[in-house]
Amino acid sequence: MSAIEKADKPTHIPEEAFDWYDQYAHGGMDRRTFMKKLGTLTALGYSMSVLTTALLPNYALAEQVSFNDEDIVATYEQFDSPDGHGKGRGYLVKPTKEQKSYPVVLVIHENRGLNPYVKDVARRLAKAGFLAFAPDALFPVGGYPGNDDEGRALQKGLDRAKIQNDFLAAAHHLKSHALSNGKLGAVGFCFGGYMVNYLAAVDSDLLAAGVPFYGTPASKELRKNIKAPLIIQLGELDKRVNASWPDYEADLKANQVDYQMFMYKNANHGFHNDSTSRYDQANADLAWQRTIEFFAQKLRGQS
Repeated sequence: MSAIEKADKPTHIPEEAFDWYDQYAHGGMDRRTFMKKLGTLTALGYSMSVLTTALLPNYALAEQVSFNDEDIVATYEQFDSPDGHGKGRGYLVKPTKEQKSYPVVLVIHENRGLNPYVKDVARRLAKAGFLAFAPDALFPVGGYPGNDDEGRALQKGLDRAKIQNDFLAAAHHLKSHALSNGKLGAVGFCFGGYMVNYLAAVDSDLLAAGVPFYGTPASKELRKNIKAPLIIQLGELDKRVNASWPDYEADLKANQVDYQMFMYKNANHGFHNDSTSRYDQANADLAWQRTIEFFAQKLRGQS
């Protein structure tokens, strides 16, 4: 039996609770309505503490690579963003093994700022030999505030076009970094998945490889510009994002883009995020293995 077939969702939380959380996390439902809907499940024997603990992030769980790991060095670096918010800042993680240059990967967070999970993803990439840079869209308003609710509200309050330009500036900054080998990859989750699709579409020559996890596509008029090879990672139960896939795939085919799409069985939106019950370890591990192998091939030139 394959890893994807072994993957199981948490069985103690009703599926509709995951759907409500997805609506809440993406602005389709306010917190009061979300909590009220969760309250309806208490009549079925579920406690609110169990439900909220399962659905809301616990970032103590989201550390696979310590910032003290001897194989990496983590710091922060600023960059100019004249068409965005003027200045940006990101979490830069490099391997301690000294090289003249490294393949580089931009890591793009969800719709709530640079939280601990996404910083850990950057460390995982550095541990695998890449120079990783994870910008924080919330830097202009003080940075990730320490919890997702406030982070989500802050990011929603920022100008969307300026945020996109900040990530575009970050991508150019990383690609031209003194330690870069000139080949840029990008991986992102949710909003970050959209941003990977956007970066591939807005500048045909920017990316050498892109891996959007459960992200919606760039606007239709931009998609004709995509040249970068892509791996599209989708969860089978993610109805909202998956609804955009057939149209996106048609455009990728029409423009002869080198792409692969993987649909992960029984996986929810956010299945790679190991800080909530949406996390699906077997599918997340398989998706991450594919991501690392893809970047190794496209950014290092390995076959």
